[in-house]
Amino acid sequence: MFCRYFCFFSLCLFLPTQRRCSLGHVSNLHGSDTTSLPGFENLTMGYNKYLRPYFGGEPVQIAMSLDIASISSISESDMDYTATIYLRQRWTDPRLVFHGNKSFTLDARLVELLWVPDTYIVESKRSFLHDVTVGNRLIRLFSNGTILYALRITTTVACNMDLSKYPMDTQTCRLQLESWGYDENDVIFTWLRGNDSVHGIEKLRLSQYTVERYYTLVSKSQQETGSYPRLILQFELRRNILYFILETYVPSTLLVMLSWVSFWITLDSVPARTCIGVTTVLSMTTLMIGSRSSLSKTNCFIKAIDVYLGICFSFIFGALVEYAVAHYSSSQKCAAKAPQEGPANELTKEMEEVNITNILNSSITSYKRKISFTSIEISSNNVNCSDLTMKTHEKIKYVLRNKMHRIIGYFTIQNPSNVDHYSKLLFPLFFMLVNVFYWAYYLYF
Repeated sequence: MFCRYFCFFSLCLFLPTQRRCSLGHVSNLHGSDTTSLPGFENLTMGYNKYLRPYFGGEPVQIAMSLDIASISSISESDMDYTATIYLRQRWTDPRLVFHGNKSFTLDARLVELLWVPDTYIVESKRSFLHDVTVGNRLIRLFSNGTILYALRITTTVACNMDLSKYPMDTQTCRLQLESWGYDENDVIFTWLRGNDSVHGIEKLRLSQYTVERYYTLVSKSQQETGSYPRLILQFELRRNILYFILETYVPSTLLVMLSWVSFWITLDSVPARTCIGVTTVLSMTTLMIGSRSSLSKTNCFIKAIDVYLGICFSFIFGALVEYAVAHYSSSQKCAAKAPQEGPANELTKEMEEVNITNILNSSITSYKRKISFTSIEISSNNVNCSDLTMKTHEKIKYVLRNKMHRIIGYFTIQNPSNVDHYSKLLFPLFFMLVNVFYWAYYLYF
């Protein structure tokens, strides 16, 4: 029986499309819209590939399964991933039932003679069917009319990523299969064995990610033209952070610690402390630029690694500013204590005498004003309101001046050498506290 099928299959490949083969003879087709499957003409007599099974009746149930062969690349800049999958679809066509309990694997080119589902990959940017050495497709026909249709596809699918916690992020991507033209009244999509319908994804070894978990979903897509069945494979990818710790976090932390070395160098060593401050600032800037170069198209995101590099840069820059403040205060204090000789000393004495004279004159004037103010209060005749207003205004100015001098005194560094002493303790302490809050937030929230 199998030899007869094979002989008639070979014969029909060379026959015109207007004729059909039967198991014992060759005869003309009566319908131009029907095409016979070579070797199975007794089954496909009157078969129309343009009409789905159960046409006009119940919908066709299509069970699917997937094998994930590989996920070759995951791009954060383009927000997509590229995967090679084996898609298998099963459905039953009662027009292809034959006697026996055997199954036949047909040539993949015969798929053009059968009705097949119009399944497509949602959010696919680029896809192609492998064709080396021939088209990687499989058609298998079972005696109960069940058809197995398998494809090998490489597709690039969009995956919306949230990079706010990069590189401590977990991304959720989807592979969605949907019917293009047949709505839920014509076809029904189901997973063949639930989560067990997907194989190979747990064995994947990716360069930056680890597959946390995956699960399958059955959904519907509501469109303007109807409601279409959709199958969803959803999987979570957790990024491996060890590479980024060695590449970015450790060097940036060491640069911050290097900037603290300047606190143990005396204020007089201007070249040494300036060199350490400028070098660490430039090194940190280079590290920040390098971390952004790999994700040049996602600079709109404020990522976790950007926050940490910004913190490190702030501490390094703060160490440089600390030395500038300490050195300036030290130089001002030395200038105030420096001895003055000759004409400069005489000029200073004259200025002191002038200041003493001005202080005495202002004291006498203020005393007279107080007496005048008291006499005005005692005698209620001839009170000048303008004089009273001026005196109140001067009093407010005097109080504000004292307040300003007191506030400035709070921020005046009396001993510049204590700045380095406090910085040795405060800078490491604050850096440790910031790190605790940083890692706790991005790892547990």
